[in-house]
Amino acid sequence: MTITAAPCVDDGRLMVRGKVVLTQVPTNIIVSQGISGSGSAFLGSTSAIPSSRHVFNLGILQGYKLLCLFRFKIWWMIPGYGKSGSDVPLETQMLLLEIKQESAVEDDGSSDSDTENTFYVLFLPVLDGDFRTSLQGTPANELQFCVESGDANVQTSQILEPVFINSGDNPFELIKNSIKILEKHKGTFRHIENKKIPAHLDWFGWCTWDAFYTDVNPRGIKEGLQSFSEGGCSPKFLIIDDGWQDTVNEFRKEGEPLIEGTQFASRLVDIKENSKFKSSESDGGCSDLREFVNTIKGKFGLKYVYVWHALTGYWGGVLPSSETMKKYNPKIVYPIQSPGNIGNLRDVIPDSLEKYGVGIIDPQKIFDFYNDLHSYLAGNGVDGVKVDAQNLIETLGSGFGGRVSLTRQYQQALEQSTSRNFKDNNLICCMSHNSDSIYSSKTSGVARASEDFMPREPTFQTLHVASVAFNSLLLGEIVVPDWDMFHSKHETAEFHGVARAIGGCAVYVSDKPGNHDFEILRKLVLPDGSILRAKHAGRPTRDCLFKDPVMDGKSLLKIWNLNKLCGVVGVFNCQGAGNWPLKQAIKDMKTTPAAISGNVSPCDVEFIVDVAGENWNGDFAVYAFNSGSLSRLPKKGNINVSLATLKCEIFTISPIRVFGQGVHFVPIGLLDMYNSGGAVEAIDANMNDLSDSTVKIKARGSGRFGVYSSSKPRSCMVDMKEEKFVYNPENGLLTVDLTGDCKFRDIEFIY
Repeated sequence: MTITAAPCVDDGRLMVRGKVVLTQVPTNIIVSQGISGSGSAFLGSTSAIPSSRHVFNLGILQGYKLLCLFRFKIWWMIPGYGKSGSDVPLETQMLLLEIKQESAVEDDGSSDSDTENTFYVLFLPVLDGDFRTSLQGTPANELQFCVESGDANVQTSQILEPVFINSGDNPFELIKNSIKILEKHKGTFRHIENKKIPAHLDWFGWCTWDAFYTDVNPRGIKEGLQSFSEGGCSPKFLIIDDGWQDTVNEFRKEGEPLIEGTQFASRLVDIKENSKFKSSESDGGCSDLREFVNTIKGKFGLKYVYVWHALTGYWGGVLPSSETMKKYNPKIVYPIQSPGNIGNLRDVIPDSLEKYGVGIIDPQKIFDFYNDLHSYLAGNGVDGVKVDAQNLIETLGSGFGGRVSLTRQYQQALEQSTSRNFKDNNLICCMSHNSDSIYSSKTSGVARASEDFMPREPTFQTLHVASVAFNSLLLGEIVVPDWDMFHSKHETAEFHGVARAIGGCAVYVSDKPGNHDFEILRKLVLPDGSILRAKHAGRPTRDCLFKDPVMDGKSLLKIWNLNKLCGVVGVFNCQGAGNWPLKQAIKDMKTTPAAISGNVSPCDVEFIVDVAGENWNGDFAVYAFNSGSLSRLPKKGNINVSLATLKCEIFTISPIRVFGQGVHFVPIGLLDMYNSGGAVEAIDANMNDLSDSTVKIKARGSGRFGVYSSSKPRSCMVDMKEEKFVYNPENGLLTVDLTGDCKFRDIEFIY
């Protein structure tokens, strides 16, 4: 038999690269080799009976380590791990298998020593026409795919391209290449490289949600901005979250207590702000939204002000009887949840709306609604929007052509309106983890990557960090993952702060006014309010992909990223502080070791050779932030790290370059910033074997700037002015203080 990379079915076996991936493949499974030269294919099927929902068996899956991303509730994905089809949950939206050749050693401790004997198989359930797809397993280790339209009148008996399958030697390249193939083939979404990235991502922000919840008001916002300013760390972007809109709860009678669940049925009455934001006699002293936004921008130096709204206007949609809303032809409809939604964890919001209904706008009028809302906001100084509760649309497709069709109409209208009314693609999508939204995202550049940060839930903190990192494997190819806000003054502040420093994401908090830890913030935010954002979405290292960092009791979570001239790895102990939803603890959390050890290596950073430069000698300078230690390692060398639960360390990994006179040199960056290497913009050298040799660095920011140098330079110049420096000959660490503002600096070391 000829071994080919393209998947094929042979004698009831799904074969990939000559390996059996699935057995007992049914005869109604169709393999479409329609993507020329890519080595990928689609798996489809046929049925004798047309239906709006089908579940098809793909075959038996067992014997391979697997990672899946699945929706544990309607809004959000989390990772799952296992070795057989029975470990694949309902609503799985990505499945990755690790397949080792026979010559490879099968043990949990193997890492890069046998990567040449390993390849990966990726299954992506996607959209096919008016149907969306998810994967699921059975107790008999069957791998199934479910296709559904969400409308009983939208039926099919044949589905040809619901499941995409591809293989590759590098899991990160495999996922990226697969998304790019699908982008071109399907034409319904775009890869992140083909989207405009909102500018707010490079600035420190503040969200009002945890600070005030729906009681947000002008006075509180001003007090919060003032307290940040007094601490010397002012946000440059602000999200005014839920609580600014004009809404009504029809089900709450005056003087009577709230009926639980009806708060989610509150509906939008008007596109304009509520009375809190348009009374000159209010505590905030503003006559309307425009005056308030202009005031806080002028006084506190805000660059971007975003406001929140739901995809349907508000949680319960819009009020059909409102005079303002009538022109959008709204009507009350009742959600119909799919078996996948209710088969994992039910959620109180759609459960409540099943009873109270949603005021949904006519899809033919939804652009008009968004355009009216966004043009009003833009005219009042607002720069962008955070749009929440997006997945609710999947439950409202009956009578509208189905969930995929309705989602696409709403998504396109939203993107067209934000592009028309706001500069820089200023849109943050939220509660949008269904494949309907993911594969309909043409311009949306940012989306929340996990369930909310919940400050009062101690067992949710490790889950939050782990789930964002794993979800970013998929989401990070389509959007910039948003890690959500956190609190700077919280027992887990550093844990969350480090994660965001290497996440390639926005950094923003939701501190109450006056309740800040500026020591933490100064490790994330430069004095001018900018941040040192890494280049890509922070994702788990290759040797962590198939290990459970939350519940296996032994594995650390490592997250890698790249800066312009170096790599960065954050290491987190997520064990013993919580359990994944839907998964029972294998053992009592008290039995988790007090500390867990693991290794960090330069080879943990994928594609680091791409930033190494032509003078790289093959070695790396590795700087550990918390310990302050500097080590020199070969690419496959490693450093041991031991961490207690909810503790972390961050390593800047810089390729060492060799310059004239045998100088081994590399900049590390701002040593007191979590992502030290994010401060390094460029390096150049003017070397002369007979006279002075100079290494030039362009950097930004202020504070202690560090480099590795194999020998002590004669002098150091910063912006053409000689500066003192400290050199440690034992480890080669050289430090110089960058004082003043956060402009770009020209640093020269003369040998």
